[in-house]
Amino acid sequence: MVEKIKQDKTKYIFVVGGVMSGVGKGVTTASIAMILQSKGYNVSAIKIDPYINVDAGTMNPVEHGEVFVTDDGDETDQDVGNYERFLNKNIYRENYMTTGRVYLSVIQKERNLEYGGKCVEVVPHIPMEVIDRIHKAVEKTNAEIMVIEIGGTVGEYQNLLFLEAGRMMKLYNPENVLFVMVSFLPIPSKLGEMKTKPTQYAIHSLNAAGIQPNFIVARAEVPVDEPRRAKIAINCGIAPEDVISAPDIDSIYDVPLNFEKDNLGDRILEKLKLAKRHEDLKAWRDMVARRRNARQEVKIGIVGKYFTSGHFCLSDSYLSVIEALKHAATFNNCRACLTWINTDDIEKAGTASLKKFDGIIVPQGWGSRGAEGKIATIKYCRENKKPYFGLCYGMQMAVIEFARNVLGYKDANSAEVNPETKHPVIHVMPGQAELIAKKQFGGTIRLGGWPCKIKPETHLYKAYQVKKNCEDIVMERHRHRFEYNNDYRELMEKKGLTVSGTSPDNMIVEAVEIADHPFFIGTQFHPEYISRPLAPHPLFVEFVKVCLTLKNKKGKLSKK
Repeated sequence: MVEKIKQDKTKYIFVVGGVMSGVGKGVTTASIAMILQSKGYNVSAIKIDPYINVDAGTMNPVEHGEVFVTDDGDETDQDVGNYERFLNKNIYRENYMTTGRVYLSVIQKERNLEYGGKCVEVVPHIPMEVIDRIHKAVEKTNAEIMVIEIGGTVGEYQNLLFLEAGRMMKLYNPENVLFVMVSFLPIPSKLGEMKTKPTQYAIHSLNAAGIQPNFIVARAEVPVDEPRRAKIAINCGIAPEDVISAPDIDSIYDVPLNFEKDNLGDRILEKLKLAKRHEDLKAWRDMVARRRNARQEVKIGIVGKYFTSGHFCLSDSYLSVIEALKHAATFNNCRACLTWINTDDIEKAGTASLKKFDGIIVPQGWGSRGAEGKIATIKYCRENKKPYFGLCYGMQMAVIEFARNVLGYKDANSAEVNPETKHPVIHVMPGQAELIAKKQFGGTIRLGGWPCKIKPETHLYKAYQVKKNCEDIVMERHRHRFEYNNDYRELMEKKGLTVSGTSPDNMIVEAVEIADHPFFIGTQFHPEYISRPLAPHPLFVEFVKVCLTLKNKKGKLSKK
């Protein structure tokens, strides 16, 4: 392993966090990767999660945030989605690891005698497994530069072994490894002064792990000033110009441009002894400018149940949906004004609050809680011609609503919500019932990229031909265990719920819509996963376009 590290020509940048979580390590990692990519290098990114969970699929989205699904079917941390969005390319399962995944692999190797009968220990075998996985990700992506985010905060026990892996790589190949610490600089309201002491302590904790950072990204409400920059530099042992200012901003897509104001990309290349091949941020700058200059707004209501944590509202549960709406709004030269609507509120107070929105989205979800609020929302949108976009569970709820209120099957439901329903218009996929009975939940659902055949002359087809060149087969990502029950398909289509997308063999219903509605589409897949700022997803583009068109039309009529 040591010889492999010494001979490795790939460049590595480890991104670690200080003071507290949630300071933006993921966006920093994505931004650094994108900046270096813009300078002519093949760059990829890795996320290391310090959880015993083998993947993110079994984590509560309120606690951990969105589960992001890769094209090859891995359930990962939401930061992997940011990597894809910033780099505008796929990230693979090799680029994601957790403590659980690492330990499981080491234990399996030990059981298979792959260590040759040695005494297997936490150190060095766990860090060596981490390094081996990093090398496999490089092989998979052919990355010249790999940016690696270590989750958690320096000083926590959970990520110490990952830091040790980075330390070992730096020890045996010092010219090819850099460390970036993203640290928070608080400004106590009663003092009104930016404080650097928490960051100094975080750096000391990192030093205790045998690591000296090359850069400090100073996260704060405002830009770091020169006195604070100098204080951090002298107390933390780095050059003042390697303290990178990272103030609060309106959009994460401004972050790379802010970093470049401090010449972060060029300074990284200089320390890695790499030459800048070219400079190409024009498309990114144009996108950011379009977003900043947009004046019109569309008001979108997102009706879900993963918003609240005590007294706080957490939107990270639907991060990809939020970003996909932003991408589509920028494409349509407008801004998406998003409002979170808890399904419990709909169930208690009714749907009157939905009237003020230009469009409604019901995103992904699991289980029975909040289902009736979603069904009531969909009924309102269908009857009042309000643009509606249902994603995965949002499609399933649309099918249930149609069965109840158009077909007249008042007890229609999903077998997930009510296994005893007489009309399971949504039922479990073949092969999944046995897994449920055995309580095999993690990583067993339909995951990753699957082909979808689009029916011509539908709203779905119209939307896709904007970006998909009139293809009738598209690849979309999935994460579900239940599906549309084909026993009800013929009757539903006769009554007006068109099946506009299916699997190529026509067996799995991938999308439904209502033809005489401005926009009423439900997809079993998750289009939000593959939307990117430089390549917005066509369904979100069309949804926002319809919302904006109807809003402007309504505005003209009201003026008359």
